Amino acid sequence: MIGLIIADLRRYWVGALMTVALIAIAIALGTAIQLQERSLRLGSARAAEKFDLLIGAPGSEAQLVLSAVFLQPAALPLLGGDVLADLQHDDRVVWAEPIAPGDFYKGFPIIGTTARLVTELAPEFTEGVVFSALDEAVIGAAVDLAMGMTFAPMHGQVEHGEAQHDNVEYRIAGRLSPTGTPWDRAILVPIRSSWKVHGLVHDEDRDPAHDHDETHASGDLDETFVQGETPDIPAILVKPASIAAAYKLRQDYRANEKTVAVFPAEVLTSLYGLLGDVTAVLSYVALAARILVGVSLIMLAVIHVLQRRHTLSALRALGAPRWSLFTLVWGQALVISICGVAVGQIGGLAAASLIASHVENGQGFSLPVEFASTDLTGTIALLVAAAMFAALPALIAFRQPAATGLRGGG
Repeated sequence: MIGLIIADLRRYWVGALMTVALIAIAIALGTAIQLQERSLRLGSARAAEKFDLLIGAPGSEAQLVLSAVFLQPAALPLLGGDVLADLQHDDRVVWAEPIAPGDFYKGFPIIGTTARLVTELAPEFTEGVVFSALDEAVIGAAVDLAMGMTFAPMHGQVEHGEAQHDNVEYRIAGRLSPTGTPWDRAILVPIRSSWKVHGLVHDEDRDPAHDHDETHASGDLDETFVQGETPDIPAILVKPASIAAAYKLRQDYRANEKTVAVFPAEVLTSLYGLLGDVTAVLSYVALAARILVGVSLIMLAVIHVLQRRHTLSALRALGAPRWSLFTLVWGQALVISICGVAVGQIGGLAAASLIASHVENGQGFSLPVEFASTDLTGTIALLVAAAMFAALPALIAFRQPAATGLRGGG
């Protein structure tokens, strides 16, 4: 019977191939949506796992997370520098370090921060060491720059000579190991050098012979932050001493009008809700496509059986049992369905992987595209449904009388 099924499919291979393609497209659409949504959740959660508590100025909590964790360009409101000095002397805090996005070089964001934060986010280096002077920089694993080279930061993402900071050069001192986060595409510099470049240091620390565009990012590294002497900053990453301390800190820094404190994981959960709504709509579209394809395939299968009624009647006249005809038609439909589902799953995986690769190249954090155990359940359900739908044309073949098709002369 298997040989007969295969032989019949070879005879009608064009129709079978088109049917497989229709099924595959419908399955691939739903699979790609499902896998991509899961990869975004996993990738963003992994990217934010080392960011326990973020403190910034009042404003959009989502934008604070997107800018400080995912390094999305945005003009964040500035937070008073005294908050950083307070946090570093708080017994509930293991460490608190500044994050100051600002300039760019060749499209890579330059982040002002401290050596402590660099080593906390990526404790291992593939090359070199962490910066130890104001004119040194550390690059992420995905930054395509050479060790030891020097560069000048740009005011924005567009590389124009007039946008370049004059008389400012950083030397690359180290390259971080891969983290799978947007920080792999970042250039990290001492925050004090970033302040000097943008003229934010206090008057007594500045060289009066230079204006803003002539400020040098040079000198010894100093990462002590003192009350009344620390410039404003966009965000502070805090490592609380305990879970209880984390919630107490968030409460304290949300209870006033000068600061806002967020758990990035909670903000991502709310963003997942929006993502889930969009995914649900797309899933319904994919489901509707599957239903339409399924109905179309049933109609095609029925028409195919009716067109072959002469052959089926001849087989009945030659003594073929009804169940053999049922198995023949049902088996053909099932083989086509299995092939379509398999090709669709592979196509959906490929599509999701391409989308993930595009996002990774643009955003810098890895998106793991992978099947889960629940996907196997869904695939089995699809095959069971296909087996049930395939029974309809098979039932028509089963009830086909021998004399009817022969009288038709087909």
